[in-house]
Amino acid sequence: MKPEGAAGRANSAKATKTGKDTKAKGGAKAKRATKAVAADKASTAADARRKKKAPTEVNGFAVGDHVVYPAHGVGRITGIDERAVGDQILQMFVVAFEKDKMTLMVPTDKVESAGMRRLSSRETMDAAITTLRGRARQRRVMWSRRAQEYEAKLNSGDPVSIAEVVRDLHRNVGQPDQSYSERQMYEAALDRLAREFAAVDNTDTEQAANKLEDVLRAA
Repeated sequence: MKPEGAAGRANSAKATKTGKDTKAKGGAKAKRATKAVAADKASTAADARRKKKAPTEVNGFAVGDHVVYPAHGVGRITGIDERAVGDQILQMFVVAFEKDKMTLMVPTDKVESAGMRRLSSRETMDAAITTLRGRARQRRVMWSRRAQEYEAKLNSGDPVSIAEVVRDLHRNVGQPDQSYSERQMYEAALDRLAREFAAVDNTDTEQAANKLEDVLRAA
């Protein structure tokens, strides 16, 4: 009888422990579920606040504005959003570059250092046209050296500097053909310049490019 009593007590203790373990596991799961729900609610609330309070203009740049980013050319601000970067919440311009199918996030307080700017004035674009009409600058140096200089001008985002690249690499009928590398650089510079002309004139890029090449042929 005693062994049976000992076995019963052991079984009872084991059942009690199993019950406690099950209860503990259930409590842990409930806590995790509660935390997950709370996190979802906080995230939803944050999104709601962001959507409700999202500004449409910051530092003179508004949603819908065309802007120029040096390395990518003309883009359009499609929104002003907030993003968590480390332990900070940064306000960002969302800039879309339709042709490149790319979106860039630019901190609103880093616009100047990033080089993002508004479209050039009509006076600046007229100066670029004047540059296209000027005499091409031909330098007797290796292409690799010239390519670096052209690349720097292209990425400066300055229409007059880009016009210099277009002018120097353009070839009229009867002139020596461009090399493959020269042609690529020329087309990149022409496209970059044409896109800003198109945005300023409210026309399309192809029409702007044709107009620029007409100027080059007439020079």
